[in-house]
Amino acid sequence: MKSSHHSNNRSESANSKGYFHTLLKDMKKGWQLYVIFLLPLLYILIFKYYPMYGAIIAFKDYDPILGILGSPWVGLEHVKNFFESFEFWRVFNNTLILGIYQMLATFPFPILLALSLNYVYSKRFKKFTQMVTYAPHFISVVVIVGILFMVLDIRGPINSLLSLFGVDSINFMGKASLFKSIFVWSDVWQNIGFSSIIYLAALSGVDPELHEAAIVDGATKLKRIKHIDIPSLLPTIIILMILNMGNFLDMGFEKALLMQNPLNISSSEIIDTYVYKVGLTSALPQYSYAAAIGLFKGVIGFILIVGANKFANKIGQEGLW
Repeated sequence: MKSSHHSNNRSESANSKGYFHTLLKDMKKGWQLYVIFLLPLLYILIFKYYPMYGAIIAFKDYDPILGILGSPWVGLEHVKNFFESFEFWRVFNNTLILGIYQMLATFPFPILLALSLNYVYSKRFKKFTQMVTYAPHFISVVVIVGILFMVLDIRGPINSLLSLFGVDSINFMGKASLFKSIFVWSDVWQNIGFSSIIYLAALSGVDPELHEAAIVDGATKLKRIKHIDIPSLLPTIIILMILNMGNFLDMGFEKALLMQNPLNISSSEIIDTYVYKVGLTSALPQYSYAAAIGLFKGVIGFILIVGANKFANKIGQEGLW
């Protein structure tokens, strides 16, 4: 028994040595590729994994003087305090409703745009449409919000147009009930073109012979979209849906903060802006409390990704794993 155990250990060590020898040989042969790979790897380690060390303060009563390791351990007390706070339901409901609204509004439109452009035969019109729909994506959030304030101002062009039809001026940016719609539909306008690129790439990989055979059989464009294009896009749609679930509660902190004002705060206060105010701008910053809320949001995102991936596997589609 001992001899067989020793022989197994020797074979395992020999395999590991052979693996590392092969790896070193491969690295020497293609060192340029490994140097290129090293750059994004360092970026991920430094800016994505190393900051996770700071998440410890979510379970501590953090004191900058004592440091992260020296601060007293309190466990899940900050998460419990967030659940029991009077702000919890308002902030969580705003984030959840805005996340669902944004997902339902922003997810289908890039697919529809890609399908429409795929059947446009005029190259000039297609390029013009792509340029017009892609351009807003490259405008900064600050400029986008500035445009919204100008266009939706009480004396702005929208209210001027409404006054021609005898409608009283509306304070769009001051109405809490309109905040979510303005936020979501402006996001659709800004990102619809850029988000459609990946779907156009997927459609370009569809075998033209499938469309030719469908045309010969007398299939209309709608039937070709239904039976050829959509099934071809489905794997891409599923993968993007799973990835987007991780950012389901991540609305875009800068835009929400810039659009906030005292009149719409009841509808515009989301987890990201609440964490910013509690952790950085309050008279007495609560670092641990803010970190605990951010970690709570991250845990929900992780659960949603795992759930969406399992759902994709159950319906027979390929997931991330």
